[in-house]
Amino acid sequence: MTDEYRHVPVMLDEVLEQLDPQPGETVCDCTLGGAGHSVELARRVAPDGLSLGIDQDDMALDAASQRFEREVPGAEHRFLKGNFGSLDQLLLEAEVPGVDCFLFDLYHEDAPLDMRMDPGNNTLTALEVINHYNETDLTRILRIYGDERHAARIARQVVRRREKAPIETTLQLVEAIKAGIPAADRRHGGHPARKTFQALRIEVNHELDVLEEGLRAAIRWANPGGRICVISYHSLEDRIVKHIFTELSQGCTCPPDLPVCVCGNVPIVNVRTRKPLRAGEREVRDNPRARSALMRVAVKLDVAGTPTNAGGPRG
Repeated sequence: MTDEYRHVPVMLDEVLEQLDPQPGETVCDCTLGGAGHSVELARRVAPDGLSLGIDQDDMALDAASQRFEREVPGAEHRFLKGNFGSLDQLLLEAEVPGVDCFLFDLYHEDAPLDMRMDPGNNTLTALEVINHYNETDLTRILRIYGDERHAARIARQVVRRREKAPIETTLQLVEAIKAGIPAADRRHGGHPARKTFQALRIEVNHELDVLEEGLRAAIRWANPGGRICVISYHSLEDRIVKHIFTELSQGCTCPPDLPVCVCGNVPIVNVRTRKPLRAGEREVRDNPRARSALMRVAVKLDVAGTPTNAGGPRG
């Protein structure tokens, strides 16, 4: 197993506590990776439960299968190749009626200047963004998607350097980024290129749209009482999760002076985490990737039937 698939699962204790998988349930890890979370979920739904895992990488799927055979032999599992943005299609293909526990761990390893999560269906690469976007657009994506305070300076350096020769390697890009960040600021906040690489990955893969599509699909597929857990590492991702959970936890949205409810809206989920959960100090010390982790959890409500107050007096 390569180092890429050996990483320690983030906030594992919190995941198990919040999802609370029970024997016989169906769990779905939408970001399978090295199956660190999935193996522990599988232990708890055994012997009659089903573990689903989704990943776009054949090597990750093979590594996860080997790990399951080694650590939870006999556990029923189906690993699906794809992106959780296509969760509806993947679950239809898996022929499952519903899911009791969904997990999204949105952590990503650093990637080369391609950065495509799905090369077969995505033609835009980070290489093209870096070498063809104008300075204004580069500044925009670095500032919005990377929360990079030196976005304009970095974009200016990139444009100046590519005028002499295309930027084709991660090392060339890192040198441009360093040149755009004052020396004093490079000494703090981790690797100076981290935010730029993050912004490029989001731009190339339309990750924010994919997250919204996948999360809404998970809520649709969750059984009544099903738990949905999302671990994000970026404020934009966390904001999307918070917005969707908040939106779907609201009931009637009619004006307060309306005598009867006409919207018919009922809560779809109950939000367990009004504020995101964070990793403890010990885990952050032992597992640096947990430092920026933000966990939000919601529970699917039983919304079958027509709301009792629709078209009637408001309570």
